[in-house]
Amino acid sequence: MSDGTATRRRGLTKTHKRILGATGSIVVVVLVFAFVLPKIADYRSVLDVVRDLDWQDWALLAGAVVLNLSTFPPPWMAALPGLGYRDAMALTQASTALSIVSPAGAAVGMGASYSMLRSWKFEASAVTLAVAIAGLWNQLANLAFPVVALALLTLAADEDHPALTTAALVGVVVLVIAITSFALVLSRAERARRIGDVAARLANRALGLVRRGPVGWAGESFARFRTQALGLLRRRWHVITLATLAGHLTVFVLLLVCLRVTGVSGSEVTTIEAFAAWALVRILGVLPLTPAGVGIVEVGLTGALVAFGAPNAEAVAATLLYRALTVLPTLALGLLAAATWRTHHPGESIESPSDP
Repeated sequence: MSDGTATRRRGLTKTHKRILGATGSIVVVVLVFAFVLPKIADYRSVLDVVRDLDWQDWALLAGAVVLNLSTFPPPWMAALPGLGYRDAMALTQASTALSIVSPAGAAVGMGASYSMLRSWKFEASAVTLAVAIAGLWNQLANLAFPVVALALLTLAADEDHPALTTAALVGVVVLVIAITSFALVLSRAERARRIGDVAARLANRALGLVRRGPVGWAGESFARFRTQALGLLRRRWHVITLATLAGHLTVFVLLLVCLRVTGVSGSEVTTIEAFAAWALVRILGVLPLTPAGVGIVEVGLTGALVAFGAPNAEAVAATLLYRALTVLPTLALGLLAAATWRTHHPGESIESPSDP
């Protein structure tokens, strides 16, 4: 078989996989919005709930959206010294918008973040570190929330929550593995090199199965990453952590506002129960089944809210409002940022992560 024929076949295989993936996503979305959600609440009832919102309700929702958007840049500003608020806002909106529209999700967003920052002349090592730390801290937060939610629910009421318990157990296991691995990499330079060499060999074997080239990093790359990470985290771990938590929790605040303005009272779904439902769908949203988890998140969140005691129509209305207000503003701002980010020139003097 000639190299040209093999290349064409690989190209066709990738195209077929993309088509199958897109078709599967469309099927999931159609099933959810055309059949599943209408079984929970008729759309006319949901529309009636939304029509009952007054200007004060919309003002509260707008304030929650602005609060949420305003917390996007600080984690990146903390992870990459020298990055300003305006540029961090453009970065986060553009990369988040790309992660929303792509089934690959966070991977595409991280790639876009790297490309944008490198085009702004930030050093490759500093950008790699910032992307890694921001991504890791985000995932650790997502995994920790179900654990915290289960603990709060257990303290508040003696009830079983199988789905949340499962998510919490998964979160604990993955958290332990991730934190242990990260701690091992940071503990000693020689250990970082060994872990990097093993990771490179495993990655090369996996790439070999799909006839792709070897990775361009190895143990020495992990050792350099360790040095830079220690320098950054010694100075800024608390700022990165607080900024990351604020960025996530303002999303929950938006959900809580959606619940209250649509008529789901605290006696029907408490703040702790709302947090538990939200923590559960944060895990579901990470699964790369559909862009931004569309369909999956709606069913999961609505089902959790109804299970906790929310009326069906109000639960669907709150869920759809929440999803619209977390996705649409970012898509709009992300398109604007994607069109203008090349005009940004974020400062000529950039602090190195290893600087004191």
